[in-house]
Amino acid sequence: MRSSVVTTASLQYSRPAEGNIDPSNQRVENLVVKPSDSSGQVDFFWSYTEEPHRTRRQAIIKAHPEVTKLCGPEPLTKYLVIIVVLFQIACAYLLRDTAIVSWPFLLTAYIAGATANQNLFLAIHEVSHNLAFRAPLLNRIFAVFANLPIGLPYSAAFRPYHLTHHKSLGVDGLDTDLPTPLEAIFLDSVLGKAFFCTFQILFYALRPMMVYQLPFTKLHLFNVVAQITFDYLLLHYIGPNALTYLVLSSFLAGSLHPCAGHFIAEHYVFEKQPYNPQKAADLVPVPETFSYYGPLNALTYNVGYHNEHHDFPAIPWTRLPAVHEIAKEFYAELPHHESWVWVMWQFVWDKEVGLWCRVKRHEGGRNSGAGGQDHKGLGADGCQPGLTVLA
Repeated sequence: MRSSVVTTASLQYSRPAEGNIDPSNQRVENLVVKPSDSSGQVDFFWSYTEEPHRTRRQAIIKAHPEVTKLCGPEPLTKYLVIIVVLFQIACAYLLRDTAIVSWPFLLTAYIAGATANQNLFLAIHEVSHNLAFRAPLLNRIFAVFANLPIGLPYSAAFRPYHLTHHKSLGVDGLDTDLPTPLEAIFLDSVLGKAFFCTFQILFYALRPMMVYQLPFTKLHLFNVVAQITFDYLLLHYIGPNALTYLVLSSFLAGSLHPCAGHFIAEHYVFEKQPYNPQKAADLVPVPETFSYYGPLNALTYNVGYHNEHHDFPAIPWTRLPAVHEIAKEFYAELPHHESWVWVMWQFVWDKEVGLWCRVKRHEGGRNSGAGGQDHKGLGADGCQPGLTVLA
């Protein structure tokens, strides 16, 4: 199997100590096991330890305490968001009289619109960690503003689900980034995975509500009212083609688009793992997060620096490369991707890669609730400027 996960050196791990394996039930205490049964049905990778980012964050801060000085909002973010929002409104206006089923309309939506709305998705991701302003309320309001060209309200709901993803990485029933068993079963084929990649934005939008419900808050109401008002004004003053352009851009941003590869690249396991639990002593911890250091980071708020982001959610996108450089010895040997396009291609065509290829754990972490915790304005499991905050 050719892998899209590559490292700066050959992929190697230290063999675990024999004493960490419980011979009575072959449970691997500090490892991850992917069992198979007699029918050939495989399961997710199940972990019996906490997620790795908290431990690595502690080690990095101990070795490089100066990394905590990188925490805090990035002023550039708000200006970039305003530019992209205005760009999308301008494109919607210019396409107001263009036939929807035409090459100018569709190519603009795919090349410009989808890239811009993916950029806004990830701007909202940054803002969800309170990294545009110091005041949490300003971040909540600004996320609603960044949401406008997306066409459908989602920023208010995204934040608590996303912070729970950080605090409860891989925890079954809490981390809504994880595919459900139903998805993994019915989409376990080339056609099924192609369908998932084409419509993955819908899976990420609808799955959280199927896993657990958030209470409807004033912030959700504000998000909905603001979006409906914007969409109405767009329809009234520019026309239906304008709104169609924005919604189509959002769909394409989460479909077969180069930048959409990050959704799969971030946490799916592409390296072949030993499946036989009887040889538990030969198993090694399965990596749960994968970075990408290629050029598409320039369009996506450096979301490719995903290990670095999970290690330090309170450090903004502009400073994640600095985290990588400061703590290079912690990241140099971690497997990472070289191409988001190749990630999607391999995900669809490789029979050994699919929606089962995620690390899960039965317990740990916590739910961030409706509003999420502000952690003094700097996001989940992060740090304040000059301080160490280890949640």
